[in-house]
Amino acid sequence: MFHVGIGHALVNAADVLSPLRPPAPPRQTMIRWMPWKFLVKHAARRFGVLDPAMFLARMRSFAQPSEVAEPLELLRAGILFHARGLVNAKAIQHNLDWVWPYWVERQFNPDDSSFVPRAFSFSHINLTHRNWTAVGLPDLPVYPIVDPRGLVTPLYDGWSLDFWIVTESGRRLLPSKLDDGHVTQQLQLDPTLIVTTDCQVDGLELKLSTYLAEDQESAAELRTDVRAISGEDGWLVVAVRPYNPEGIQFVDHIELEDSGNSFRVNHEASVMLGVKPDLLRMAHYAEGDVYLDIPDDGHREEVMCNVGMATAAALFQLAKNQARELNISVTLERDLKGLPRRNHRGNSWQSALQGTAELRIPDVRMRFLYDAAVRTLLLLSAEDLVPGPYTYRRFWFRDACLMLHPLLASGLIDRAERILATFPARQSVAGYFHSQEGEWDSNGQVLWIAARMAEMTGKPTAPTMERALVKGMRWLDRKRSPMNGLLPAGFSAEHLGPNDYYYWDDFWAWGGLKAMAKYWWKTGNEAAAEEAGNLAVEFGRAIEASLVTIPQSRAKGALPAAPGRRLDAGAIGSMVADYPLQLYSPGEARLAATAEFLIDHCFHQGGFFQEMIHSGVNAYLTLDLAQTLLRAGDFRFAALVRRVAELASPTGQWPEAIHPITLGGCMGDGQHGWAAGEWIMMMRNAFVREEARLLVIGSGILPEWLDGEIGFGPTPTAWGPVSVNLVGSRLTLDAQWREPPPFLRIAVPGFKSIDADPSDRIFQLQR
Repeated sequence: MFHVGIGHALVNAADVLSPLRPPAPPRQTMIRWMPWKFLVKHAARRFGVLDPAMFLARMRSFAQPSEVAEPLELLRAGILFHARGLVNAKAIQHNLDWVWPYWVERQFNPDDSSFVPRAFSFSHINLTHRNWTAVGLPDLPVYPIVDPRGLVTPLYDGWSLDFWIVTESGRRLLPSKLDDGHVTQQLQLDPTLIVTTDCQVDGLELKLSTYLAEDQESAAELRTDVRAISGEDGWLVVAVRPYNPEGIQFVDHIELEDSGNSFRVNHEASVMLGVKPDLLRMAHYAEGDVYLDIPDDGHREEVMCNVGMATAAALFQLAKNQARELNISVTLERDLKGLPRRNHRGNSWQSALQGTAELRIPDVRMRFLYDAAVRTLLLLSAEDLVPGPYTYRRFWFRDACLMLHPLLASGLIDRAERILATFPARQSVAGYFHSQEGEWDSNGQVLWIAARMAEMTGKPTAPTMERALVKGMRWLDRKRSPMNGLLPAGFSAEHLGPNDYYYWDDFWAWGGLKAMAKYWWKTGNEAAAEEAGNLAVEFGRAIEASLVTIPQSRAKGALPAAPGRRLDAGAIGSMVADYPLQLYSPGEARLAATAEFLIDHCFHQGGFFQEMIHSGVNAYLTLDLAQTLLRAGDFRFAALVRRVAELASPTGQWPEAIHPITLGGCMGDGQHGWAAGEWIMMMRNAFVREEARLLVIGSGILPEWLDGEIGFGPTPTAWGPVSVNLVGSRLTLDAQWREPPPFLRIAVPGFKSIDADPSDRIFQLQR
């Protein structure tokens, strides 16, 4: 998603000062007439520092000239991200006697494979264990997160709660310091999302169950049920911590409320303990971590810290070998503020999941990953469709469109329609579907998903949406270069490299226009259909003309990321022409060559390793390549599917990129919605895959699944909802065709392929 460092910020600053931008207001024009480059150069020489103007010019030379050096939205996000990293650099390494979150305990440990030296690091950020799991309700845009050791962050980008055991003899159970052999974490799906974390070491046991709850009498609140047992007398500790899985999050004030059994933290939320603690400890930064003074004598009911590093601990007595249970809850009024009061009926997970496509396979792990992925998409679409519960909790058209497709495929049509209906309000007057500047893929993506939704649901687009789509189409026509017919250089899918004329953008434009032209012809909007169809042809020709100009010594028969690029990991962007856009036939020679290059040169430990920005194994891009192999009839897709399943966290989540050594998250959100969506599409296409006028059944079924009864559905298709059931060699198809049915091919691996009559429902397969 985003990665913004000092260099990117400086490049953006250069763009702001560029005289190539449109005419500025008088004051800005005056500034531009000033000899600022001379003044800066003179000052730099005087103080003996690098000349910024020369430095910026050098940096810009790595990218193609672009009207937007980097989206301002990402620049803001990056500044905030690294600002916390700077605070981390000041707070953590000088206080390593504190109890820190799991990623710090690992990343700052020189004996650990996660260790990252800090000597010249601009900021200290989580690069090794960006893993967390959100809990929540399907219609409430509130996402508390739990890290791999049970650290609970109740509020968005807030402070956290941790849970410890401390014995009279000084033994400790501190979850963040435990290795994997002493911790088990799981995600329970029914009746609600519950993250359970079990820790055991040296006769000490701690079990945490965290979930979001809501009832008729109260607003939503985060709950953690705690169970502790110790082999000797000791204390169960509930601790308020000034950090979260990204790093420091300031706690300025903590006080014991009048009830005596709850904390008030930063005047924004209450931590309700259920019973009065037996001991109470608090500390400010100058006194060190409260952990350092427990269970010593002392009692404090309020602490203020001007550094923002206040800590508190409530201690509850543990008798030898006697379990102690607590029910901790945290009010969420800060995050709930401004949200409409919910209708308490019909908002449970059970009701939200009604009618969704069911995956039935004997592989318990893969089935769990599918079920968890559906819930992830439901969770992240409670309001805006966002790609993550924390780092990426904001709207991007790219992620939204690619997550809408699996929402549709899993049968969540009402939710997908609600989200798509918000798109016109995000469109500029000129017709640009804008979530961030400089990314030219969004208009093609919106055209494609709108056409796909109409096709899969059989419903026409609303008039408001129709007008927005026409505007979006014409924006594409105006935006492309008169010189080569392609879209301008831009930031595009930012993990492809520096600003360039990315084919990713143009393929999306071509695919979106082609899909909308088909839809408009079908619905009788001949003028719009002809306009979109002609423009699609022009984009296709422009792309082909551009590809011809690339020297064979550089292209090697494949599709690089951009006309001037050698083959590299960025070529993954060009694979969108195959999946999901299907602009070329399965197995097309150049796409096959690109896939081979990526597999041969850009794979690590069985998955696609994105060298640029992400610097990790990427689950959703690996699955995209698996879809290309599946479409081409190349059974190597199965190894990619199995590997992605192995890379999922114990709670069934994928971070955006996975560290090749720690196997923890090294980029982006710790629970990535796009990755969850691609797992849904992989499972769906294994059973039901669409190809133009052809519906392919069962081509991605894995051999190990062929044991007992398996199936998938119902899933919407271009011709109506379809369910597949396979028992032994008997395949049953339940289809409700809306229009003349498709050509039908039954292609279960290990059995002879059948070009079937779509009016049939039962097929006897033969080996």
